[in-house]
Amino acid sequence: MNTTNKTTSIEEIVGSLESGMTIGIGGWGSRRKPMALVRAIFRSSLTDLTIVSYGGADVGLLCAAGKVRKVVAPFVTLDSIPLEPHFRAARQSGAIEFAEYDEGMFMFGLLAAAHRLPFLPTRAGLGSDVMRVNPGLRTVRSPYDETEELVAVPALTLDVALLHLDRADTRGNGQYLGLDPYMDDLFAKAAARCYLSCERLVDPGKLEGPPQTLLVSRMHVTGVVETPNGGHFTDCGTADGSDGGRDEAFQRHYATSAADPQAWAAFTERFLSGDEMAYQQAVRRWHEEEGR
Repeated sequence: MNTTNKTTSIEEIVGSLESGMTIGIGGWGSRRKPMALVRAIFRSSLTDLTIVSYGGADVGLLCAAGKVRKVVAPFVTLDSIPLEPHFRAARQSGAIEFAEYDEGMFMFGLLAAAHRLPFLPTRAGLGSDVMRVNPGLRTVRSPYDETEELVAVPALTLDVALLHLDRADTRGNGQYLGLDPYMDDLFAKAAARCYLSCERLVDPGKLEGPPQTLLVSRMHVTGVVETPNGGHFTDCGTADGSDGGRDEAFQRHYATSAADPQAWAAFTERFLSGDEMAYQQAVRRWHEEEGR
């Protein structure tokens, strides 16, 4: 891999990770998650991870695999299913640590890391239980108005960020084509290394669309990999629907299976015991059997 061609593979990306790392995962709830990379981590020997995420199935799946020591998140949801079931089970059993932030505080933590600042002040969280459940949070006084107290949100500095976007070029520029551009650029900037998966990889100069859709700059990207349907089952749909939306039927199957140990063992064996190609094939067969 060189500065003009950053293409890589799922195996090389996950092979570069180490146990104990702090990994930021882009996307939002059950939208635009780099699930092909998450599934590869699920299959790996990595452990003791801190996951920083606007959480969804990424967090849940890694909790189910026993990969996670700590989660830092404002929520962990499947959107149409309010609470991610594996994350809920891990929290209820005490299997993981959890640092819960307000959504705005979480954004400020990423923003602080992106700008290499130790913290950023915000009013978000003041007067809420966020301060009670996170006793390590500190407040600061404004140097311009000493009567105002603000929350000092610590930088959410990441060892690695994993993102999934609609399009990317071989140099690592990433493009979103849907309605939700939120936060992936901050994850990229907050990390020492960033890896980008995409629905379609194109040559330099072939990313079509308005400049504002070019969300992630190659200067922040270490490697890029094409993973068609690699965000499944989360919503990776473009504005025109060409990349497909969230697979609601399969998401329900995932959540239902998570509620029963035997059903989850069967789910894991069928869908998660092989590589990404095997996963995609198994999902297609499942849909055919279900008549969808």
